[in-house]
Amino acid sequence: MTAELVRGQNHPLDRARVEIRVTAGSPVVAGVTLGDEQGRLAGDEAVAHPGAPRRPGIEVPRQAAAEHRIAVDLDALPGDVHRVSVLLALPRGTGAPSTFGSAAAPAVTVTGLDGTGIARYTVTGLGAESAVVAVELYRRQGAWKVRAVGQGYADGLTAMLHDQGLPQAAELGAEIEEAVSRGQARAVQAPAVAAGRSERAGAGPAAADRPSPAHPPASDGPPSGPGAAPEAAPGTGAKAAAAKPGDLSPAPVGGGPVDYRHPRRRSTPPPAAQAPPVPAPPSAAPAGASAAAGASAPAGTPAPPDGPALPVAGDAAGWSMEERLYNQVWGMFEDLARSVAAYRSASGFAESRLEQELDQALSDPRNRLGTAADAARVTARDKHAALVAQARAALDRDLAQLAAESAVVEPALPPAFARWDNPVWQGYHAPLERPMALRLGDLHLPEVLELRIPMLVRLPLERGLWIDSGPDAYAHSAGPDPDRDIARRELGSALTDGPPDEAGLRRLAMETAVAIAARMLAIHPAGDFAVQVIDPGGTAAPVLAPLVESGALPAAPVPGAKGVAAVLEALTRRVDLVQMAVRHRAGDALPPDLDTAEQLLIVHDFPHGFDDRAVTQLRYLADEGPAVGVHLLMVADRARTREYGPVLDPLWRSLLRITPVPDAHLADPWVGHAWTYEPLLAPKGSQVVRQVLDRVAAARRAS
Repeated sequence: MTAELVRGQNHPLDRARVEIRVTAGSPVVAGVTLGDEQGRLAGDEAVAHPGAPRRPGIEVPRQAAAEHRIAVDLDALPGDVHRVSVLLALPRGTGAPSTFGSAAAPAVTVTGLDGTGIARYTVTGLGAESAVVAVELYRRQGAWKVRAVGQGYADGLTAMLHDQGLPQAAELGAEIEEAVSRGQARAVQAPAVAAGRSERAGAGPAAADRPSPAHPPASDGPPSGPGAAPEAAPGTGAKAAAAKPGDLSPAPVGGGPVDYRHPRRRSTPPPAAQAPPVPAPPSAAPAGASAAAGASAPAGTPAPPDGPALPVAGDAAGWSMEERLYNQVWGMFEDLARSVAAYRSASGFAESRLEQELDQALSDPRNRLGTAADAARVTARDKHAALVAQARAALDRDLAQLAAESAVVEPALPPAFARWDNPVWQGYHAPLERPMALRLGDLHLPEVLELRIPMLVRLPLERGLWIDSGPDAYAHSAGPDPDRDIARRELGSALTDGPPDEAGLRRLAMETAVAIAARMLAIHPAGDFAVQVIDPGGTAAPVLAPLVESGALPAAPVPGAKGVAAVLEALTRRVDLVQMAVRHRAGDALPPDLDTAEQLLIVHDFPHGFDDRAVTQLRYLADEGPAVGVHLLMVADRARTREYGPVLDPLWRSLLRITPVPDAHLADPWVGHAWTYEPLLAPKGSQVVRQVLDRVAAARRAS
C-alpha cells in the first residue's frame, strides 16, 4: 500500500531502481540534485535538468509538463552522493501560474518500475513560492529512505540552487530556463487551417497543438531507460511529424513536411510568401485586365470561402479518428474556458471602472447633487454598458463557432465518447480494441445554457470514481437555475418533479453507477472487462436488474458482511497474484481459475457491512488495484463515514468525485472555472442501456 507522507515524514525504500512520478495542475519543470551528506552540490554536474537530463543513475524529462516521470537507479549513483533531491519549478513566460499558491498542489509519488506505489506526498501549504524541493531520497547507514520535504523558494530556481551550495546558481538557473524555452519552441506549431479557432478572442492555441493535461509534450528525443518520461499524446509532439502511410491528405502547406489539414476541410489559401503566384498564360488574360490578374490561382482551384472555416469532425492531430476526436474535444474545452475567462475579466474590469468613475465624479460634495451629478452617473453607466456589451459580443461570437463545432463533433463521436441518445448505439457491436478514453458526463458554464462539453477521462482509469449519494451532492445546486432545469428535463430523472429526498438521491446515484458500468462493458472487447458489486443491504437490486438479467453480472450480490468479505478477498487475491506475476515477469504462472479481465468493483452504501478488515482491503484495492486492472466505483455518502475519523481521508482523496445531479464542483486545468457536471444517463423511458447490455452478453457468448 502506498504510504501517504506529510511534511518531514520519511519512509524506507526496499529497492534500488524506482520512478518518481510528478503530477501538477499546470506545467512544471522537474529536476534532480545530487548532494553529499550535508546536501551540498559539487558543481553543475550534480544537477539533472532539462538542459542536461542525464546524470549517473538519474534521468529527468526535457521540458515543462503537467506530469513527469523521473528514473532513479540508486546503485548507479556516485559513491559520494547521499541525497537525491527532486526539484519542481514553474516555467516563466508561458501564461501559467507564477506561484504554487495559485495552482493546484503538486503531488510526488515514488513507485517501483512496475508502478507499485511506495510513498506519496502532496506538496501543500505553498504560497508565493515558484520553486520547491518536493522530496529527497537519502542514504543512512547503507539504506535509502524517502523524505517529504516541501521546502519552497519565492525567488525561484536560483535561490533554491544557491541554498544547496552551488556557486554558479544564477548561471545554471538561466541555463535551465533557456532549455525549457527551447523545449516549448520545439512544440508543433498550429496548422494554418486551424486559424479559425486560434483567432477567437481569449482562445488558446489550436486543439491540434494542445496535449491532454494527462499527456505532456514530447521531448526532443525518444524516451529511454526504465523511468523515461511519458510519451506525448499522439499528434502533439515530434511523433506527429511522421506522415501516416497511405494518408490521403492534400500536399503540405508552405513546403512543410506534414499537412495537418483534414482532407475535407475548407481553408483560406496560404500567404503569397509561402505560395508564389502562378502567372497565367498571356492568352488567358482578357484585354484590359490588371496586373493582378496574372497572379490569380490556376483554373480549377476553389475560391476561398468568406468567413471562418467550416467545422469538421476530427479536425485535430492524431493517428486515428478516435485520437483526433479526443484532441478536438479537449480543444473545445480549453477554448470555452479561455473565452469565458476573457468575458469575465472584461466584465470585472467594467465594474471596477464604473466604481472608480462614480467615486471620482462624486468625490467633491458640491457635485453630488444637481444635473452635473446625474450626467456623470449616466455617462459612467453608459461606458459600463458599452464595455459589457462589447465583451458579450466577443463571447457570443466564440460561442457561436463552438456551438457549430459541437453540432458537427457530437454525432461523430464513437460509443466510448457518445451520449446514450446518440444513434451510434443503435448500430452497436462489440469492439475489437480497447478505447483510449471514456465519457463520464457533460460539463458546462453558467454563461452558456446550451453548449455541453463531453467530460472525457483516459483509460485505463488511474483513479477510482466516487458517486456522492449524500445530501451535499444537491446542496450546491439547490437554488433556482434555469440551466440545471434544462439538464433535469434532458435527464428525465426524478429531479424533474423537484428536489429528491435522500432515498431518491441514493437511487439516482446507483443508476449513474450502472450506466457507467454498462458503458465500460460495452466499449471493451468481449470478455476483457467484468463487473462485481458489493451491496450489503440488498437495496440496490432493482437498479442492478439490467446487469443481472443480461448476464453482465453473474448473480445478484450476496448481502451482508459475508458477501462483502467474499468479493474483497477474491479481488485482493487477484491484485496480489497479478502484482507478483508482473514483478517477476511470470504471467504464465497465474492460476488457470484467475479471471484476468479488468474488473470494476461497484461498492454501494459504504460503509454499511464493512468491518475494519474490509475497510483496509478496500483501501488496498483503491491504491494498488488500478495498476493491475481493478478499478473502484464507490456509491457512498461521505458524511456516514465520520466515525472513522481521518483514516479514510486518503481514500476519498484518491477518488474522482462525481454527482448524480448537476453540481458545480469540477475545475479546469487552465483558468480554474467551476464547471457544472451533469451525469450521463439514458433518456427517460429509453431501453438503450438494456439493449446494449444484451448485445454485450451475446458477444461474450460468441467469443
